[in-house]
Amino acid sequence: MSNFVVLPIIIPLLAGIVTAFFNKKVVISRILTKILIIVNLLFTSFLCFYVLQNGNVILETGSWPAPYGIVFVADPLSVLLVLTTNVLAVACAFYAPHSLSIKKEKHYFYSFFFFLISGVSGAFLTGDLFNLFVFFEVLLMASYGLIVLGGNKVQLRESLKYVLFNLFSSVIFVTTVAFLYSVVGTVNMAQIAERVQEVEQQGILTTIGIVLFFVFATKAALFPLYYWMPHSYIVPNPVISALFGALLTKVGLYSILRVFSLIFVFEINLTHYFFIWIAGLSMIFGVIGALSTNNIKLIIAYNVIPAIGFMIMGIGIFNQDAMSGTVYYLIHDMIIKTALFLIVGVITYVAGTSDLRKMSGLIHQYPALAWILFISAFVLSGIPPFSGFIGKLLLFRGSVANEEIVIVIIALITSLLILYSILKIFIRGFWGEKQESIEKKSTKGLIAPIVFLLAFSVALGVGAEFVYPVVDSVSAYLLQPEIYIDSVLKE
Repeated sequence: MSNFVVLPIIIPLLAGIVTAFFNKKVVISRILTKILIIVNLLFTSFLCFYVLQNGNVILETGSWPAPYGIVFVADPLSVLLVLTTNVLAVACAFYAPHSLSIKKEKHYFYSFFFFLISGVSGAFLTGDLFNLFVFFEVLLMASYGLIVLGGNKVQLRESLKYVLFNLFSSVIFVTTVAFLYSVVGTVNMAQIAERVQEVEQQGILTTIGIVLFFVFATKAALFPLYYWMPHSYIVPNPVISALFGALLTKVGLYSILRVFSLIFVFEINLTHYFFIWIAGLSMIFGVIGALSTNNIKLIIAYNVIPAIGFMIMGIGIFNQDAMSGTVYYLIHDMIIKTALFLIVGVITYVAGTSDLRKMSGLIHQYPALAWILFISAFVLSGIPPFSGFIGKLLLFRGSVANEEIVIVIIALITSLLILYSILKIFIRGFWGEKQESIEKKSTKGLIAPIVFLLAFSVALGVGAEFVYPVVDSVSAYLLQPEIYIDSVLKE
């Protein structure tokens, strides 16, 4: 069973190579992509079920025992995130042929798509800090190929900014890993967690932890390191924006969650209190950005930032309810953000613009699209009984238990403003007089993937009595790092 752990990495990697040979034969590429991504989803579903039923599955590559060899760890957190990644990847694979031009499909979109999924899955499953850096680079290289696909002037300008910021953070990342290795003598995350408790240089370790947080916060687009993200995420095709918004920032958030629940847990009063302040500022500035623009793509891109703030809030509070809220909200946000990026892609296509001031009355021609957006607004903002509400309820409960009332107030106000920012698209874009100058366009193949994602998101809320026990067990597991350490090092 242990060899199965790397299949969520290997299957998309091989799929990317196979589709590269058929880049000129678009129909074959599309069929292969749909078949292979469904196969990967079915396999990750089985792996997730197995891990949740039987506990961690560890692969020691080359039969080298940890910590001497590279290990991959399928634990409850990582498999849930890999499964969620593949759910949204299926939707994007079916949406892409109806959104991309033939030219973009021929320029290796499907290969880059699979390489991105492989890199993200690897980042979730690796048990090695240096290997985490390697998989960051794999997913970033794939994202570089995706973000320049099309090659218009604005796209190239934003791509340059995106690449430079990520290269800068990657240099700091690998340098910090080297410093950490010099202190603890290993890059295996389980052994690092074991050794940091014994090292007397707690001040140096705290500094290394803060620098690592800076690296991951840059990739997660937290305040004040988010300014590279919104415009970079809206210049590619909507399906690429959806992949970026759902996955790239979440890998940064996952890294913070993993490292600061497993390794750097010896200065919680310092680091985690700092996280709460960063969370509040991310919520405030993110939602201000969403309210300040009339570009519907930018509204969704800016709403990525307060969502990351909600998750960091849970890590900062660091009790079981708050950690459950972070995990629940992370899964919820990956799915609903994908749906929203795809929705605004359809709106931009049918309206011929992404400027709210130049569209109105779309509900007369596209009623299904209007009500999908309306429901999505309620899901995102956390209106009961949707999944966003469950995650936020847990976060608020954990915050109140720790008497962190200020962050709860900020989060409540932010939630209302998030709802308004999305409903603004609904009110201005869909209400009003029908614009006779806009011809009705076919949305065939574009709506079904969005409904698929929205159904998952609604199920997370309505079916909370089934999902919550799983998430709660994950949060309990995260608060007991010795379980992870013992399973990897077999102590």
